[in-house]
Amino acid sequence: MKNELLSLDAAAARIATGAVMTIAGDEALLAQLPRGNWIGGTSVYFVTETGGAVIRDKLYCTTLPEATVAQIRVLGADELPQIAQGYATGGLSIILIPAFSRAHSVFAVDGPSYAGFFNQPLVGWISGVHLDDIGRVAPKVFDGRSGRSYGEEAVVMHLSLSEGLVPQVDIVNIFAQNDATAPAFRFPQSGFAAKTALIDGREMSLAAYLRDNDIDTRLPLIANYGGALINVSVQSVNHESGEVAFYAPVMQGVEYRFAKPLDDYAAAFSRQLGVGGEGQYSCNCILNYLYGELEGKATGSFTGPVTFGEIAYMLLNQTLVRLELQAA
Repeated sequence: MKNELLSLDAAAARIATGAVMTIAGDEALLAQLPRGNWIGGTSVYFVTETGGAVIRDKLYCTTLPEATVAQIRVLGADELPQIAQGYATGGLSIILIPAFSRAHSVFAVDGPSYAGFFNQPLVGWISGVHLDDIGRVAPKVFDGRSGRSYGEEAVVMHLSLSEGLVPQVDIVNIFAQNDATAPAFRFPQSGFAAKTALIDGREMSLAAYLRDNDIDTRLPLIANYGGALINVSVQSVNHESGEVAFYAPVMQGVEYRFAKPLDDYAAAFSRQLGVGGEGQYSCNCILNYLYGELEGKATGSFTGPVTFGEIAYMLLNQTLVRLELQAA
């Protein structure tokens, strides 16, 4: 696996060789690429070797010489339950979904219930746009085989791997859940928004609680799924309507606690990631980029697109997802 920031011409030349690739970049560049064995998504935020950066004139390209394309599929929200039908034996799948699309919300809530969903590694990310363009410009994903872009559907690349290689997927979460003395939150239903929650067993207005207790909503809610810490980040708090919106869905009946405060995002990533990164595929969350003020700050040797959500089987946020192909 090889990760590079390439010019439009260099990326086009790589595609022309028949290389299997995932590509992130500005929509104007992605739209000019030739057809080939690639999928792409819009992003102008990246973590580079020298730190976070907004880049519009280059494309972040991951080339996978260890893989062959079994199939590229475009799946609407109602077709996502059939995602496992394209899994290649012993392979892996990479999925890209436009932010704010119906496919985004449906996959986030229902994905883990799809038949065969966990039968092979599934990684990917949610495409986005520059924050100044939200509401004006729609995030897109691209099917490189046809060259078409999509604003409501997911694009999935099902890959077969060279014999003897095993995909290893890791979730890097720099946050820790607060201890048992901190308030516990449970929600009456799953979804991207909530007006009430059971807080230490008492049903309360969530927006009022956050305001009255001066909760730092830059910190995510964290659930512990058998040792895997999964974040749900607060998007907005509307005190008029009483609704709190999230970047990923809260799940009914699951216990959440807010994360412990974090002093230095870049240092926390460097500690957890250590050395390495070469030959690994990773993506990081836009909220980490913003709240951690990562522009110009190195976070270790792991580079990749900054996204509006990360996928390691299920939708995540405020995490870093990485994929490595290891010898069996």
